[in-house]
Amino acid sequence: MLELRNVSFVVEEDGKTKEILKNINLTLDDGFTAITGPNGGGKSTLAKMIMGIIKPTDGRIYFNGEDITDKSITERANLGIGFAFQQPVRFKGITVMDLIKLAAGKNISTTEACNYLSEVGLCAREYIGREVNASLSGGELKRIEIAMAMARGTVLTVFDEPEAGIDLWSFNNLIRVFENMHSKMGGSIVIISHQERILNIADRVVVLSAGEVAQSGTKDEVLPGLLCGNAPGCKTLLDKMPS
Repeated sequence: MLELRNVSFVVEEDGKTKEILKNINLTLDDGFTAITGPNGGGKSTLAKMIMGIIKPTDGRIYFNGEDITDKSITERANLGIGFAFQQPVRFKGITVMDLIKLAAGKNISTTEACNYLSEVGLCAREYIGREVNASLSGGELKRIEIAMAMARGTVLTVFDEPEAGIDLWSFNNLIRVFENMHSKMGGSIVIISHQERILNIADRVVVLSAGEVAQSGTKDEVLPGLLCGNAPGCKTLLDKMPS
């Protein structure tokens, strides 16, 4: 379980103070949580704060009851927190097998590594020896990241807009991978996303706007006011929010 208590994040821009996150109080239990909201609302900042890439100006962060506010990225990773960036990193000279072994933290067999790739819908024999370079598409890299999370055995995995920069075919496959990951891994998955299909497979939806939690609840509680399709005159919760 992840808990944010009175978390704020302030930066200085052009000599002025700008509040990115404002007194966030949020508890993320086991399951699949989607965090959504207008651009500039603080979603990616919150994701990076969970991983320890940035630290709150005020407030505390707890993971399974332990205060992790001042812990480093490595310390949080050792506790079982994983993070996937919008644009996955490419490594010239490093193979997919190398990355999965690194994620597992031990010298696993090729068969074990291939099993993780199969879980994310990649043909293992075609990918296990490939370099993690420009020859891989964005969708392929993102599925490899998920395979690494599975190998790592993360308790909490945070994905920052995983749909960014991938085509429709890759996105459709990514949805199936998340559904599979959700049903098999247990623990907590947090996805920052605008995509309705991702929101629809979440257990819980958190709406972040102007640095504050505008709404939080089950998808059945939140989505009716958040998404209304093409209904005439429909004004969704997102439409009413400042960006």
